[in-house]
Amino acid sequence: MTRAGGALLVVGDVVTDVVARHRSPLARATDTAAEIRTLPGGAGANAACWAVRSGTNEVRLLGRVGTDAADWHERALRRAGVRPLLVPDADAATATVIALVDGSTERTFLTDSGAALRLSPADWSAGLLDGVARLHLSGYLFFAATSRETACRALRDARDAGVPVSVDPASAGFLTELGADRFLAAAEGAETLLPNADEARALTGRGEPESAAAELSRRFPLVVVTLGASGALVAEGGAVTARVTAPPVRPVDSTGAGDAFTGAFLAARLAGAGAVRAAGAGCRAGAEAVTVVGGRPADGPADG
Repeated sequence: MTRAGGALLVVGDVVTDVVARHRSPLARATDTAAEIRTLPGGAGANAACWAVRSGTNEVRLLGRVGTDAADWHERALRRAGVRPLLVPDADAATATVIALVDGSTERTFLTDSGAALRLSPADWSAGLLDGVARLHLSGYLFFAATSRETACRALRDARDAGVPVSVDPASAGFLTELGADRFLAAAEGAETLLPNADEARALTGRGEPESAAAELSRRFPLVVVTLGASGALVAEGGAVTARVTAPPVRPVDSTGAGDAFTGAFLAARLAGAGAVRAAGAGCRAGAEAVTVVGGRPADGPADG
């Protein structure tokens, strides 16, 4: 049960995004014209910013960053209203993602996880849960041994403290490399799972999102599968219980749409909303997110 008036703690990735929007197909071995911007990002950090935008008064973010960009990211998070709990890493650069956004606004990521997946158990303390009503774990943490151990410890401590935990599986590609069984075992005990359709398929082997959502809800009390412009599915107890639509918009960049959904969904849950109403809030935020470049709210920080 969510603790009324408590904070949201996000444990996840803080990333420097290089977003390259190209209208024509990539021309191999030569130039392709593009609009390129460098922006603060990361699934965990983006979700935290969207939770603030969606009305959560206190949002904290634990993540590991390189000393190369730590100050820039801390300033960006503070301007967005997030309380950063950043661990500087002198031995690894801040995670960097190159997001290639094509003419259909679909994005393809080139990912250097850098310091993000070096978040270690020494960076975590059960005391970080003081005053916290919900804990959210970015699935990227599960894709390296050190950060996976940290995520599992945070999940266990949260359960012991009676704090509900949500997990975003984050990446269908990385899920396939890790293996569905290993991911599901590590995420066991989470109250809510928030995959997109591709991630739900990767975790279950089921071709249809509805079937995958139902299957996952036999392992997790609440599963919400995002479907992009088609909205989201809510599943509980082995069955899809609702389908939520997304408002139509003219997209420019799909980067961070799922993070926006997550942030708004969690903000609504903290405010006492049921799963369906929270999914509706998530869909509205996701639709807003695709109308701006990058993964943060339009009125959030754009540059350092």
